[in-house]
Amino acid sequence: MTDDTWTTIARLHDWLTTHQQLPPGQEILLRVLKLSEEVGEAAQAVIGATGQNPRKGTSHSWGDVEAELCDVVITAMVALRTLTPDAAEVFAGHLRRVADRSLPR
Repeated sequence: MTDDTWTTIARLHDWLTTHQQLPPGQEILLRVLKLSEEVGEAAQAVIGATGQNPRKGTSHSWGDVEAELCDVVITAMVALRTLTPDAAEVFAGHLRRVADRSLPR
């Protein structure tokens, strides 16, 4: 991820924060709940792309699934930024740890 990505995430975080009326402690809870909503939309898109709902048929494309997965990633990044201003560093460190334990050396 580029610095530009995290700059955009910070801007989205700031924009959301200025447009809410919640106590700060509730902000992170609702951002995490929003993540659950986005994951549900991704699942709905997969079901629609594969035509698994007989009532609706093929109602989504794989492009819709891609867009919903992007929404999941963005929402998770904004939630992480809400939890810590050091989101970029936290994410980079966690990604390194996952790669170290998962990828062959």
